[in-house]
Amino acid sequence: MTRIRILPEILSNKIAAGEVVERPASVIKELVENALDAASTRIVVEVEKGGRSLIRVSDNGSGMSRDDALLSIERYATSKIYADSDLFAIATLGFRGEALPSIASVSRLTLVTREETAESGTEIVMEGGKLLKVLDTGSPAGTQITVKHLFFNTPARQKFLKTILTEMGHISDVISSMALGWPNIHFKLIHNGTVLQNWSAAADPSGRITDILGKEFASGFFTVHTKDEGISLSGWMSLPRITRTTSQGIYVFVNSRPVRCRMVQHALIQAYGGRLMKGQFPQAVLFITVPCDQVDVNVHPTKHEIRFSRQQYIYDAIVAAVSAGLVREEKPSWEPSKIHAQPTVSEERVCAEKKYSDPSPASDSITPAMSSGLKPVPLPGPSSDPLAPFSPPIPKDQPQLWKSPNAVHLTPIGQFYDAYIICESGGNLILLDQHAAHERILYEKLADKSLDRRLPVQRLLIPETLDMGYRQAQILEKLIPELDRYGFEIALFGKDSFVIKSVPAILSGREIKPLVIDMVDRILETGLSANLDKSLDACLKLMACHGAVRANQSLTSAEMMALIKDLESCEIPAHCPHGRPTWIEWSIQEVNRLFKRT
Repeated sequence: MTRIRILPEILSNKIAAGEVVERPASVIKELVENALDAASTRIVVEVEKGGRSLIRVSDNGSGMSRDDALLSIERYATSKIYADSDLFAIATLGFRGEALPSIASVSRLTLVTREETAESGTEIVMEGGKLLKVLDTGSPAGTQITVKHLFFNTPARQKFLKTILTEMGHISDVISSMALGWPNIHFKLIHNGTVLQNWSAAADPSGRITDILGKEFASGFFTVHTKDEGISLSGWMSLPRITRTTSQGIYVFVNSRPVRCRMVQHALIQAYGGRLMKGQFPQAVLFITVPCDQVDVNVHPTKHEIRFSRQQYIYDAIVAAVSAGLVREEKPSWEPSKIHAQPTVSEERVCAEKKYSDPSPASDSITPAMSSGLKPVPLPGPSSDPLAPFSPPIPKDQPQLWKSPNAVHLTPIGQFYDAYIICESGGNLILLDQHAAHERILYEKLADKSLDRRLPVQRLLIPETLDMGYRQAQILEKLIPELDRYGFEIALFGKDSFVIKSVPAILSGREIKPLVIDMVDRILETGLSANLDKSLDACLKLMACHGAVRANQSLTSAEMMALIKDLESCEIPAHCPHGRPTWIEWSIQEVNRLFKRT
């Protein structure tokens, strides 16, 4: 009895669909790529119920003859490659010949197409991969593909689809990415009969970029353009003051193909150098054009990943071009006396934090609240080797300073580098991280559920407007009622736009739009939980971080005393909400040992 069998065509198509068709957004990506390859200038995407019940992509491209239409639904049928050499010089978005048969195998598909010179078009109807009928029909020039009831015959795949909001978010991301890469094409996205996006063809790519990434990006970007040895780079990069907490704002196109490439992302971060704080990412739209035989796009079934044959050269070119653009845009703002010839690692971190810190002073009075207990993180001790480089000794076991409220009294004796508060308590020397300590204070105040009144609110003299993408807008709209409890007054202000009218008083004087964007981006990464508890806790931590005093911010003696007093009353004074220690302690014995007194 034979154990090896040839798979039936329908089953093999379903297996291929598992690689190519992950969700409705995958279907739309494949169909839009085909439309672009057909030289379309207008593409309309219609969706119902997040793509579960209907996906329709219509274009005004070259269309197909009856024979070509029938061949297009056969697996491995393609008009893009003919020989081995073509496989290593692919100049089109689609080329595998798997998209249509794979999609048809897990849906009810109807294809209507007509060449411009043909008198009539062709209609093909399929269900679950089976051809039901082929008809002559009247239709405009171009192609329209309708996909109904995706995964109707593969319920195991269907149950993995997410909510309508989530699926529409992925669809919107696909269309936005395609629209960024092809600004000369008119894109239209419709969901349940409502037009979500309608981007007309743009003669100037920067206009399309502004429409998609928002007015804030438009007011703070610089351009990059270079060409050498057949490779060209062009793009729009955000100035260092406009950052995101995730890499979702980085769009990379290789020969007009949207791709994910860690090498390119790393090169961008490298180019910004010390201008970005740790964990911050720029926004960028970067176009890389290389000879087709120098890039492999056949790395992954979804064609998202690529491989360069001259990777190091492209990496260096990106770093050089973006670095040069930043230098060109920057204005001299450093006083000569404050320039360090060779800053240490810690100096670079503090200088970077100063660049983005808010100069407003700390509050003189900060109200404490409640949370749950944690212990300080054990820290490494000093080296016993007398020839080892100098390193201040840090006790292995840091004691809990505040075992109960008012158990210890710290006396501030100054600041170190305008970032740490030097204190003494009995025979001990204590160093407080002022940002981490204030962050803990603000977080516990915000998280205090025992408060039966709203936090103090600061109304904005001039309300701030905020433009967001579809997914971000949907998340923020759901968060509005919850954020209102903490003093945010945010209202929908047109499609995907919001107006911020008031903020919690503890954030007075801070930049609000970056905070709101950070909160939404973090939730997009982790997902919006059903009870919102985890999502809101992440928001509170970000509020505390944005509202806290920064490193390299000078404090008066009264401000230092107020911060210490409020920290003493916290439930978890030893750590900031993100887990970093707020203080380090040395005993007099350890200090004496350092100076060889014992």
